[in-house]
Amino acid sequence: MALAQKQDEYLFDADSHVLEPPDMWDNYLDPKFRHRGIRITPNEQGVDQLWCDGEVIMPNRLAAIGGVDMDTSRLFDPHGTLSYMDGAPPASMSGPERIRLFDEWGLSAGLVLPTVGILWDKDDAPLANAYCRAYNDWVYDFQAADRSRIIIAAHLNLRDIPNAIREFERCLDKGFRGVFLPPERLDGKGFADPHFDPLWAHIEESGVPLLPHVIVRTRRIVTGFAGDWYSPGKLNLTFSFAMGGASQLMPAIVAMVVDGLFDKFPRLKVASVEAGAGWAAYAMDRLDEKYKRFKWQAPLKLDLPSDYFRRNLWFVAEPEERTIAAMLDLVGEDRILWGSDYPHIDSDLAAVSQVRHSVAGLSDARKHAVLGGNAKKLFGLR
Repeated sequence: MALAQKQDEYLFDADSHVLEPPDMWDNYLDPKFRHRGIRITPNEQGVDQLWCDGEVIMPNRLAAIGGVDMDTSRLFDPHGTLSYMDGAPPASMSGPERIRLFDEWGLSAGLVLPTVGILWDKDDAPLANAYCRAYNDWVYDFQAADRSRIIIAAHLNLRDIPNAIREFERCLDKGFRGVFLPPERLDGKGFADPHFDPLWAHIEESGVPLLPHVIVRTRRIVTGFAGDWYSPGKLNLTFSFAMGGASQLMPAIVAMVVDGLFDKFPRLKVASVEAGAGWAAYAMDRLDEKYKRFKWQAPLKLDLPSDYFRRNLWFVAEPEERTIAAMLDLVGEDRILWGSDYPHIDSDLAAVSQVRHSVAGLSDARKHAVLGGNAKKLFGLR
């Protein structure tokens, strides 16, 4: 059932995903790398497996990559044979279907980010560059259904900065509005490391935001909280899905601030995606308190770490967050967006009605800002 959109309301989903079609890499990957392409194929028992460069990196449960509004007990049944496509609604792979979903939800526009592109992890620059280019070319074609409503972000290989700059500029010329960023140290380097500086300079100049978003790596555990508390194969799903984003995004964003990334690039925009917004003010208070004691060790140009939150950072709230009003007060009225995480397993088809309920008590100006006005400004949309 279609959700009514109020006249002159701009409603923007700042966290959704595509599910890359199983044959995408065969169709879009540079032919010389296709024998090393990403593939989704069933094993002898009929269970889909994710292959990358000739080896299995995810042996089962691929349906759980998507799975919006599905029975999670079935999706995580180790004996089940639900396929990747079983968890993939039409709007996850088809641009025209995504526009139909936008219309049903009453969305003006929305950001889409990768899914399989979040899973692979190859320390092989030519192959990684080819994977990124293939995804970027495919999502550009996905966007063709309506380039003013489907907002896309570039996927870049951060190990090869010269190529990442070339690919970023190519994507920028095609109308990409952001850059997807895995929130992890790269070969021991934090984001303020000089290794990244040439790329950040180009992104700062462009005015598009960096979009750090929770990732799943199949070769190692990156959700630190979960890795500390649960052994592999023994994860508590409530814990993992609740804390996974926070355990990645919070340290990544805080390190950007305290390591001086925004002193080097004062106009760089960063939007934290899929960790919620409620932690922002907590982190600001903690950082300011400790910085007053220890600023001699790593002084910043602005007075306090919280100043960078209000200048350089944006936060995507979950639809049912109760702290949105407080974050508007403490972080800034222009800093908070919302996102559905569609079509991933922990998303909800009722996301639009949920976020409307969450902002119902706000002033009209604040309501419009959270529902879409802030995103419109951040992504430079008309």
